[in-house]
Amino acid sequence: MEPQNLSCAICLDRFRIPATIPCGHTFCQDCITEHWDTKSKADIGPHCPICNEEFPTRPILKRNVSLSVLSEATANSAGASGRDTVPLMKGDVARSMPLVLCDRHKKPLVYYCQKDNMCVCYECAISECNNHEKVLVETEKENRELLLRRKSVEVGRCMEETERSIAELTENIAKAQVTWQQTSHWVNAKFSMLLKVLAEKQESTENFIEQEKHASLAQANARLEELRERAKQLRERQVQIAATRILPDTQLIQESRLVEVPRMKDIPVDVSPNLQERLSGVTDVLSRISKLVSEDLVKAVSTAVGQDKQGSPQDKRPVLAVVPSPAAPCHPAGKKGLSEYRCTLTFDPRTANAHLLLSQENRRAEHLTSGPRPVTAHHARFDHTWQVLCFQGFRHGQHYWEVEVSKPWAYLGVTYEGIPRKEKGKRCMVGMNDLSWSLQLDERQLSAWHNGRREMVAGHSNHSRIGMLLDYEAGTLTYYGHGQARLHAFHCAFTQELFPACWIGEGVSITLCST
Repeated sequence: MEPQNLSCAICLDRFRIPATIPCGHTFCQDCITEHWDTKSKADIGPHCPICNEEFPTRPILKRNVSLSVLSEATANSAGASGRDTVPLMKGDVARSMPLVLCDRHKKPLVYYCQKDNMCVCYECAISECNNHEKVLVETEKENRELLLRRKSVEVGRCMEETERSIAELTENIAKAQVTWQQTSHWVNAKFSMLLKVLAEKQESTENFIEQEKHASLAQANARLEELRERAKQLRERQVQIAATRILPDTQLIQESRLVEVPRMKDIPVDVSPNLQERLSGVTDVLSRISKLVSEDLVKAVSTAVGQDKQGSPQDKRPVLAVVPSPAAPCHPAGKKGLSEYRCTLTFDPRTANAHLLLSQENRRAEHLTSGPRPVTAHHARFDHTWQVLCFQGFRHGQHYWEVEVSKPWAYLGVTYEGIPRKEKGKRCMVGMNDLSWSLQLDERQLSAWHNGRREMVAGHSNHSRIGMLLDYEAGTLTYYGHGQARLHAFHCAFTQELFPACWIGEGVSITLCST
């Protein structure tokens, strides 16, 4: 027997699709429809079978969802043996999804409380969520399904974009790998080509020098043999003269007429191959290549690999060349490494201009503001240029020295002995001719000079102590400032003895440092 409140008054059975009519009574939808159809055949209008309330028109029947759910749950709970879930029925067809019951009241969860964000049963809806906004679970489910469909569309769109990004990134990775490989091959090919060209040209130049050496030595040896033969003839003639001198007078007079000094042509004794002039083009190119490799390429590589963020290490340590010549060992970094090559210098008073006064055992030179002092004339003296050379010269090896400058108005460098000394004008200044190299100290800018050509030097110009490192075999003259900061380096092929030189501006003093 079905509970009375869940049974149809017409069929006396459990509600099947319960429908509530306007008077408030509920019947099975099929039962009330069939009842009204039967009465309409007898010309009786629609009315309620229980209270007999008549309706002007047949009411539109709608399923009482709440009662339908309750009826179905109650009917199935009896056969569920205490289970908490029963299958939902839609009409006479059972749903595949189970209906969840309230844990407290064991009633179906038919409402969704929007305030508490949870599903509740009838009793919970009345007792605890009476004033809350509520909707049927099916309505909330439809809303949530709609929202999920929208989210699914959005996720699908994101998936498409992600798939496109994956494909694009995969393609870009492949392109980048090709680019990296091509760049690596190009760089390696360029380095290999340069090394090959350098090796080939080095070999051909060495062969040329070797050929010139053999030719020059062969010619010199031939001259040497000729001179030895001449010496032999002269010794024989000397013996003849000695023998004639001991003859009797009349015979001496007679024989002396036969004695003659042999006339011989001059035989050159110069063995110089004159290679410097013939290879001047090669040495000039090698000097430029040395600068490119030792400075420009090192700086470019350091910048590229991220070592130039706070000043390249190349600017903080004394580096002469990336690949020094075999005769030029690598120089240890830091002041301790440079001190290994420290030398003691003194100014040569014979070369000092009349405006320069030497003191402190010829280690200090000061430009007098009072005018020139009386000096003796000397072929080594600079007559019109405020300049002085050091007494010591260098033909080989590594040499390091430092100078103190009272204020930035000076030229510091090295020169060959043949620098002009008697002319007026800048040609006698160190760095203004092809015989010398210098660094100009100015209040605004540092400049490097050779053969009258100027190269601007980066960095501030306020340096009171300047270090200079000469590596004769490597062909480098490197300048250092405060804290052994590398300022500039000349790259060339030295061929003659080099003398440290200073041009000193008016009121400036330069001191050769001993430590």
